[in-house]
This record gives sequence, C-alpha cells and structure tokens, in this order.
Amino acid sequence: MKLLMSDWNVELLEDNMSELYVSFHGPKDSPYEGGVWRVRVELPEAYPYKSPSIGFVNKIYHPNVDLGAGSVCLDVINQTWSPMFDLINVFEVFLPQLLLYPNPTDPLNGEAAALLMRDPALYNIRVKDYVKRFASADASAKRKHGCGDVARPERRAEESRDGGGEGGGEESEGGFLSSSEEEDDS
Repeated sequence: MKLLMSDWNVELLEDNMSELYVSFHGPKDSPYEGGVWRVRVELPEAYPYKSPSIGFVNKIYHPNVDLGAGSVCLDVINQTWSPMFDLINVFEVFLPQLLLYPNPTDPLNGEAAALLMRDPALYNIRVKDYVKRFASADASAKRKHGCGDVARPERRAEESRDGGGEGGGEESEGGFLSSSEEEDDS
C-alpha cells in the first residue's frame, strides 16, 4: 500500500492491514490550518474495487462531516469511487478539497451548513475554535492523558446508530451516516 511507504503518519490497528489510523493535517490557508486529525480508515475486502470507510476520530466542524460519528460525506468516496484511486488520493486530494470547499447543500452537520450559508465569517470562527479544542497540540496532549473531550470512534458511531445526541441517524453502506446529527458543544 502506497500510503504506508509515504510520509504520512500511519498506524495499523493490531497489524491488520484493513484497519488503520492516519494523522491528517488541515490544509494551509484555511480555517483548518494548524489542526491535526486522527482519521480512521477501514478497507473492505474488495478494496480497491470498493471504497474505504473514512471517519474523523477527533471532532471537526464541517458541513460534510458528522459531528458525532466523524463519518464523511464525499461523493468520490461514497458514490463515484474507482479502483484507480488509492488512499494517497484520499489524503492528498479528496480530504483537503473537502475542507477547502465544503458543500452545505448536502450536509451531515446541518448546523455547520446553515452557519456557513448564513454567516461565513462566524463559521470560520467556529471552525478555528474546534481546531483549537479538538485538533491542536494542546488537545492532542489532553487526549493522551485522558482529559480530552473526544469519544472513541466505536462509541461515537454506536451513539449515532442508537440515536444518541439530538439527531441520531441511520448507517448506510460503508459505515456512513445517512442523516445529519447536530451537537452543541457550548
């Protein structure tokens, strides 16, 4: 797998090539700059013919990322995946483009989508606040010491499936939620 031989920080889950974590840095010149997210990747048996499941472990404020489960709504992963793509494309092109150009008309986080359309400046402030709280070096240190406000991905996904939080949501193929879930962190 090209990703393992690249400069990306990749952690295999129990030496299992089908489950891994990747450290993803927010794109430069964006409100996500300076943030580092732990992204969980699950590769199906039919990979690369079937798309991977991608989810943010630490919280990220974005219209196309479910705030509770961390699942990503991105057409190229969910619907138009091709075996010509690989995980390098996901982390060097698809996710940076998603953060740079959110699509508020197809949200998983309805509150973020509405804020982006209503008040882009306030949206950027909220994004930067989430970066500081959940994706900064300080937030990472807190998570390592058990003080962070970040749920384990398995629990977050389970809460979303069980209707935890305010929106619940049904899980669709590939582990992605099919409805938005809003969460207030104030």
